[in-house]
Amino acid sequence: MAEAISNCLKVWKDREGKLLRLRLSRPKANIVDAEMIAALTAALAEGASDQHLRGVLIDHEGPHFSFGASVAEHMPDQCAAMLASLHKLVIAMVDFPLPILVAVRGQCLGGGLEVALAGHMMFVSPDAKLGQPEIVLGVFAPAASCLLPERMPRVAAEDLLYSGRSIDGAEAARLGIANAVVDDPENAALAWFDNGPVKHSAASLRYAVKAARLGMNERVKAKIAEVEALYLNGLMATRDAVEGLNAFLEKRPALWEDR
Repeated sequence: MAEAISNCLKVWKDREGKLLRLRLSRPKANIVDAEMIAALTAALAEGASDQHLRGVLIDHEGPHFSFGASVAEHMPDQCAAMLASLHKLVIAMVDFPLPILVAVRGQCLGGGLEVALAGHMMFVSPDAKLGQPEIVLGVFAPAASCLLPERMPRVAAEDLLYSGRSIDGAEAARLGIANAVVDDPENAALAWFDNGPVKHSAASLRYAVKAARLGMNERVKAKIAEVEALYLNGLMATRDAVEGLNAFLEKRPALWEDR
C-alpha cells in the first residue's frame, strides 16, 4: 500500500481504496496551524471526487490528537487569514459527501476539537481530554460555537464554551459529542466502517449523508460567517483579547482590564 507523507499529515488509502486515511503526524502537539489546515483541506478535496470512496478516518500519531490551533496565528496580524483557512476546512468537512470518522486519544483541544467536531462520527479513549479553552486566553472558539450546539444539548455546549473546561471520553460520549468511548478508538472506527459503509454502494451512501445533514450544513455555514466577523471586527478590537494571547505566548498570567 503506497503512502504519501507531507510534513504534518500522512495520507493513504485503506480497505481496497474505499477508506481514505488521514493521520496528523507532528506529535506530540499536532498543532492545527496553516500547514496542517492546508494539508487536510487538500486531501479532503481530492477524496471528495473519488467515486469509489466510502469514508474517511482521521487519527493521529503520538499520545494526543491535537493541542489546538497555533496561538501565534491568532494574533491580530494573522488571525483573519488563519480563521478563513480553518473555517474553509471546517465547511469542507461539514459538507463532505461521505462519513468522516475521527479517532481521538489524549488531548483534543481548541482548533483540534473544532476539526474533530466537523466530522460525522467520533471515537474517543477514556482518558481523552476534549475542550475549548479559548476563553481562558481572552478569546472564543468561532467554529465550536457553531458545531457544539449541533452535537450536544445547548446548555452543555455553553458550559464548555464559557468555562473553558475539558471533559473526558466518558462525558463526551454521554453528552453526544462522541459516538463511543473505547480503549482503541482507531480500531473501533475501523470496525464500524467494516460493518457498514465498506459494504454499501458509494453512490447511495453519498445521498444518505446528504439527507442526514440537510439543514444542519446550512445552519453551520451561515453561523460561521457571522461568528468569524464577530471575532475579527468585535473581539479582536478589544484590549483583553490581545493581552490574553500575548500572555500565553510570553508564559505569564494575563492582566485583564475588562475592555
